[in-house]
Amino acid sequence: MPQTADFILDRLRQWGIHRVFGYPGDGINSLLGALDRADGDPELIQPRHEEMGAFMATAHAKFTGELGCCMATSGGGAIHLLNGLYDAKLDHQPVVAIIGQQKRIALGSAYQQEIDPNTLYKDVSEYVQTCMHPAQARQLIDRACKVALSNRTVATVIVPEDVAMEEQQTSPPRVHGGVYTTAGYAASRTIPAAEELRKAADALNEGQRVAMLVGQGAAEAVDEVVEVAEKLRAGVAKTSLGREVLPDDLPYVTGPIGLLGSTASHEMMMNADTLLFVGTSFPYAEWLPPEGQCKGVEIDIDGRMMGVRYPMDAQLIGDSRETLRELSPLLERKQDRSWREKIEAEVDEWWRVLDDRAHDEADPLNPELVVHELSKRLPDDCVLTTDAGSVANWWSRHLKMRRGMSASLAGNLATMGPGTPYAIGAKFAYPDRPCIALVGDGAFQMNGMLELITIKRYLDRLNRSPLIFCVFNNGDLNQVTWEQRAMGGERKFPGSQDIPDVPYAEWAKLLGFTGIRCDNPDEIGSAWDRALRAEGPVVLEVVVDSEVPPVPPHIKGMQAQKVAQALRDGDPQAWGIVSKGAKQKMHEFTESVKSSVRSRES
Repeated sequence: MPQTADFILDRLRQWGIHRVFGYPGDGINSLLGALDRADGDPELIQPRHEEMGAFMATAHAKFTGELGCCMATSGGGAIHLLNGLYDAKLDHQPVVAIIGQQKRIALGSAYQQEIDPNTLYKDVSEYVQTCMHPAQARQLIDRACKVALSNRTVATVIVPEDVAMEEQQTSPPRVHGGVYTTAGYAASRTIPAAEELRKAADALNEGQRVAMLVGQGAAEAVDEVVEVAEKLRAGVAKTSLGREVLPDDLPYVTGPIGLLGSTASHEMMMNADTLLFVGTSFPYAEWLPPEGQCKGVEIDIDGRMMGVRYPMDAQLIGDSRETLRELSPLLERKQDRSWREKIEAEVDEWWRVLDDRAHDEADPLNPELVVHELSKRLPDDCVLTTDAGSVANWWSRHLKMRRGMSASLAGNLATMGPGTPYAIGAKFAYPDRPCIALVGDGAFQMNGMLELITIKRYLDRLNRSPLIFCVFNNGDLNQVTWEQRAMGGERKFPGSQDIPDVPYAEWAKLLGFTGIRCDNPDEIGSAWDRALRAEGPVVLEVVVDSEVPPVPPHIKGMQAQKVAQALRDGDPQAWGIVSKGAKQKMHEFTESVKSSVRSRES
């Protein structure tokens, strides 16, 4: 007879889950047997580590908008999932986790591998319950999926092995306490109250210098964001999670904001008189206008996050697309284009600065040039991922996104490691789309290298279009090195920051993939051409200069003091940092002068 495990998988299938990322263990033996009997629907994708499976499930949710699902055994397997699930929680992605547990009869006896997953998962999951009876499985799976989708969060169902083995009960007995649930979810149309919309319109109509900031919550509202930006003659900055919302070829898109940001975004924020947040909870107040400078309007589906980053005059709780559609008719088209023209000039100047920086000499290869050259060659419908690290700076700044492209990273958790599994998860979802991951050597050593084995296992599924892992080999945990200097005033500590030199391209070749190694600026363009033409997965190893600083758009006084202190204390890379950092900032001055000359000539 079918077991409870079979019913759980069937119920997940009814919820549209056709792929489960999981690693085996005896705590989920029955679920593994059910997956075998399911004959590929849902299919099990076996990563090399449960954490990677959770990242892949998160990537599936991010890039498809569907429920992601991961699975792990009891004990250590369940513990391993947590980092990837926290990534889903903090970036508001719907992911369901199914985890095993010891048999009920053993619980409380300090049995082998016995942990308390209810307590362990209480913070990462908005919904966590243990299935104590076969008739309970239906309502637990239904509620977990509903909570995950409704609240865009993590939900967990714990399944003791003896319950999973029992005969399934598709419907509970008709007794007191029996609950009859339904599979399926329909999103509602959520819009703010009319008076709040009017208040928002008044603030935006009154403003003369409107700055917009969009995040991933605006991903389904591209046309509406463009319409509102045009009416308000606003500039639009993007958070890292909102990277794909607007194409960078729009002349008023100022690009990234914050430490990883652009000078155009910084200038816009520091000179605006009105601020419009759409689908973002960007946390860094020092990169927003000073309190009191701007009137604020915010659009967010989650009222809990409303008004927690900047004082807001109007708080529009609703779906970004629907809210903007209601708001737009209330907005007056501004006739004065001076603010917009100023923004567009700063955007043009910023792209020229990036071009200048990318072509600065480095030893041996400038990391900015690597991404600069990729940007020229991006396939139309590509998926772009990256990791926490200095590489995220170049990913945020240099890639010119176009419509149809997708991009993401671990935005709020900012954890190392998702770049590689994100690309793999995206490739399973979209085997015909090119997927390109830009990852640091530290993250690749931590977990990315082994996931190439996962690709080898499923190569017949992942071989239809480019799948490229560009590994930035600088022998340094580079982002932390810079943070030690700029935030801690500490010189680089090689004992913690240096990492072993590994032949990444050769590792790819061992697995039967294409491995390309480049350490010459004259060859990086052709290296990308070769990678994009290659049949099968590619590791492009680029040997880059760790001394090229990720200079922020504005160097804060305290940061400058701390970096100076670190250099005075004998940082081993002091001279390279000073010379290369000064050159980067000089490009801003040079391009600003050029812009002034062009303006006078016109």
